[in-house]
Amino acid sequence: MKRRHFIQNTALGITALSLFPNTLSAAINLPESELLGQGNPKLIEKNGYRLRLEASEAFEKLSAAAKKDGLRIEVVSSYRDYAHQNRIWERKFKNYTSSGLSKIAAIEKIIEYSTIPGTSRHHWATDLDIIQGGTGITTNVLDPKKFHGNGPFCELKAWLDKYAESFGFIEVYTNDYGRKGFNYEPWHFSYAPLSKGYLNEFKKLDITQILQQKKLLGSEAFTSEFITAYRNENILDINPKLL
Repeated sequence: MKRRHFIQNTALGITALSLFPNTLSAAINLPESELLGQGNPKLIEKNGYRLRLEASEAFEKLSAAAKKDGLRIEVVSSYRDYAHQNRIWERKFKNYTSSGLSKIAAIEKIIEYSTIPGTSRHHWATDLDIIQGGTGITTNVLDPKKFHGNGPFCELKAWLDKYAESFGFIEVYTNDYGRKGFNYEPWHFSYAPLSKGYLNEFKKLDITQILQQKKLLGSEAFTSEFITAYRNENILDINPKLL
């Protein structure tokens, strides 16, 4: 899918407070259940989010730095378990099929932005969807247009582009021309020192067998060819810094 490139005009004079970790966390191994969102991870619940301890500590530093520069970060979504992701999947599947789409067309529509349960990066408690707080915007907040131009979240977007990586957070689904899979998500950031290792562990799973065994709405469309394309394009065609 061809993606438009947005231009940012906001200039912020800010100094990053910490450096991006040079090495991955030693704790890169997760049990399969946690990789698939069906385990019981130890999470920090704070300020509207749930993350692993290391990711939480880094996010607090990121938020404090943004706050010093007059920007408040608001978390829209963080850890999601399998059941939560499945509720999103079922709601969207039912909505799209009831509006007349075929099952495969509904699935293709869902995976423009939402993952198949068991394959979400949010299962790992390393990823967040974030917006600029204090803007008064409460509806349709996850809209790329709101993060660019004169959009209500453009100042935070410019700040994150410049400083998020110094705290270990990297935008996952970029606006790079030619990238496939999920649409551009300027709100989705991942704590790389953990998530890079978790992705490597996830890649070792037989995701075709796992998904074909699940009894999801529309899962009869999960052919080997479909899952291979989904793996290569949706799961792996992401910001190269996270691979």
